[in-house]
Formats: sequence, C-alpha cells, structure tokens
Amino acid sequence: MTHALTRAPEHGARTGPPRGRPPGRFRRLFARTAGRRSLVLAMLVAAFAMSVATLLPSGVASAEGERIVGTLQTSVSGPIPDVEVTVTTADGDEVDSATTDENGRFAIDLPDGAGDYTVGIDGDALPDGVTLGPQGDTRDVTVDTGRSQPVNFGLQDGTANSGGGNVRAVQLLVDGLRFGLIIAVCAVGLSLIFGTTGLTNFAHGELVTIGAIVAWYVNVQGGVPLIAATLIAMVVGAGVGALHELALWRPLRKRGTGLVAALVVSIGLSLLLRYLLQIIYGGFSNPYAEYQSQRAQSYGVFTLTNRALASIVIALVVLVLVALMLQKTKIGKAMRAVSDNRDLAASSGIDVNRVILIVWMMGGSLAALGGVLLGLSDQVQWDMGFRLLLLMFAGVTLGGLGTAYGALVGSVIIGVFVQMSTLVIPDDVKYVGGLLLLIVILVIRPQGILGSRARIG
Repeated sequence: MTHALTRAPEHGARTGPPRGRPPGRFRRLFARTAGRRSLVLAMLVAAFAMSVATLLPSGVASAEGERIVGTLQTSVSGPIPDVEVTVTTADGDEVDSATTDENGRFAIDLPDGAGDYTVGIDGDALPDGVTLGPQGDTRDVTVDTGRSQPVNFGLQDGTANSGGGNVRAVQLLVDGLRFGLIIAVCAVGLSLIFGTTGLTNFAHGELVTIGAIVAWYVNVQGGVPLIAATLIAMVVGAGVGALHELALWRPLRKRGTGLVAALVVSIGLSLLLRYLLQIIYGGFSNPYAEYQSQRAQSYGVFTLTNRALASIVIALVVLVLVALMLQKTKIGKAMRAVSDNRDLAASSGIDVNRVILIVWMMGGSLAALGGVLLGLSDQVQWDMGFRLLLLMFAGVTLGGLGTAYGALVGSVIIGVFVQMSTLVIPDDVKYVGGLLLLIVILVIRPQGILGSRARIG
C-alpha cells in the first residue's frame, strides 16, 4: 500500500499550493512590492488632492461671479456693524461700496471681473477703543476668476490694553491661557493618535474645522441652541474620526504601509478635505447665532467676555475629564498600554484595533469641541483648523510626542508665548514666536518637556 504522504494524487485533485495562497516566490514578490504599492497609492492620493488645490488657487468658488467679502470684528467687541467698506481699482476708480451688517459682514460684487483691487474702510466709524492694524485702513488684493476673495483688516481692541504695560502683559497672559487651552483640547487627540499608531496626522486640523462648521450649520441654519449644536458637532466629529480609521488608516496598516507613506496620505487628505470645506461652506467669516454681542467684563487688571471665560472653564473641565479617563478607566489604561508598547499590549489580551478606533473617535470629538471654542472667539472660517495645525504640532512636540499630558503642557506654553510675544513683535507674525520656541526647546531637550529619553541603536 502506498504511504499516505507519498501516494499519487487522485484524478482532478490540486497538485499546487493550497487554495487561496500564492506560491512562495509570489508571496516573497508581494512582500517586496507591498511598500512600493502603498507609496504609489499615497502619492496618487496626494497628487489628486494637490490638483484640487491647483484648481482652487485662492479665494472661494462663487456661482455669482467675482466679489470681495469679509467680516469686521474683534475678540472683545464682537462684530462691528455700520462701517462703510469701499473697493477701488488699481487705477483709483471706485467700483462699489457696502456697509457691514449686524454680524459685521460685507460683500461687494466686482462687475469688472478678476483683477487687482484696493479695499478700504472708514476708520472714523469704528467704535471707541477699536483701532486699525499696522497695515492701516486699506488692503491690496488680487481676485481670481469666479472667486470670492476674503479680506481681513486685523482690527485691534485697545480697551483690553489700556492702563499701562503691566496691565497689557496680564491681559495677554490671560488671553494666552485661553488660547493655549483651546489648542490643548484639539491637540490631545492628535497626540493620542500619534502615540497609538505612530501616525503624524496632517488632516487633524480639518477635524477641527468640521466641528466648527457643523455646529454653525446646526446653530444658525437649523435654529438649534449652540450648546446642543456643540454636542451634535462632537458626535459628528467622533463619526468622522471613526470613518478615517475604518475606511483609510486600518486598511493601510493591514497592507503594511510605512509611516512616510502614511504621512504623505495624511497631507493629501488634509488638502482634499480643506478645499471641499471651502467649496461647501464658503469664504465668509461667520459668527454663531448666540453669545456674539458681548462686551468684555473687567476683572481688575484684565478683561474677559463671558464667552471667553466659558471657553476657559469648558476646556479645563474637559481636559480634567480626559486625564481622569486615562488614569482611572479600563479603556484609558488600555490606551496608555498601546501607546507604550503596541505588541506587548496585544500579547496581553488588549484589542489594539478597538483601542485605536476609540482613540480616533475621541480625537475627532475633542477636535470638534476645540473648533467650536475657537469659532466663538475668532468666528467660523473654512481654514481655521489648518491655521491652528502648526501650533498643535508645536504643542505636542514641545510637551513630548505621544503623551496626552505633554500635549496639554506644551499647548498651554505655546498659547501663552504666542500671545505674550506681541509685546515685542507685530501681531501679524506672532505665530512665528511659537515655532521659534519649539526649535529652542528641542535643541535643549529633544524628547520634549514630558517625553522620556529613548536610546536608538
């Protein structure tokens, strides 16, 4: 009798490798080319997103033709109505003028089409204490074909800075704490995502913008109170974060995509989402329907509006709750375990994919909340999250990559330093100070403030 291991195959039986598994040489070929295919996919996504950016060079797509839009407002006085805005051509011929509405907004159509224009405002009509920025009362802009070109006059409220240099320093310190706490709310999720997956997510800023825009639509267009609209935006943010993980990042991890390729994908995704938001939302700087027309309350040596004070309290409460969740709950401990050592956490029975999904949902929800808080002070804009992104990265890196507490500490330091730097540098370039601080700290302590030293090699 022929031995079972050496007998001839029956008629019609398969003699090759097991069904569903390619021969060994093909498996090795697939393994060698997996990284290349992932990198090609990443480059295609980035190229597509950059092509969208090329098609939308500046301004906002407008079915009504070319126009100039903007909003006059300050963080203290709120929207500024009844101020005349005038547009002239490059030759000095007046095109048209408009008066800001109750929300401080204006829009001026350009019958001459695309070209170079000068936009000016009536500085004498500004409220007491509100002053023009260092560039004066005019702005030179270039409007592209079919675009609505936003204009920002950078108005400043001098009421917050009256009373001497020491009072101004205290005011900037308080504003910096508020700004830093908002950055921290947005950056905690970014830090946790990096800690659990190793991904540097450049699309995190768009999660901030999505939260602010969803809350604006629900609040202004839907007539829902802002608190309820914020909760809805946080749920949507969690859903968008889960969609990112399930539809994009988890499949790429299963394919063995490298971190460099994933970085390129995140940049392409950021560009794609940003310009889709520009098309859907538009280029206006829009306020929420509530808590806008508020005057600053005096607290001795500094002033704050009620919404700014509420933003500080909400941010502090949320950050404390996140810290308690990370320390006391089972899922929080699992997050910290996956962040410390993913393989060891998996071998100990932790469902790593489930933990990463929850991290994405929490990151999206916190980013949405941060977007609403930022929209309360700066109003809702289509690129607000992107403008905050570098400061989030600076805060996360400064505090220590992958640590939620490091993101909190680093973000507060960045926020305070950015605001305090305006004592010696112009307000228009204050964000540069935060990046310079990041460089200096990393030269002295590369692992960040709360990061641990790691030996490589």
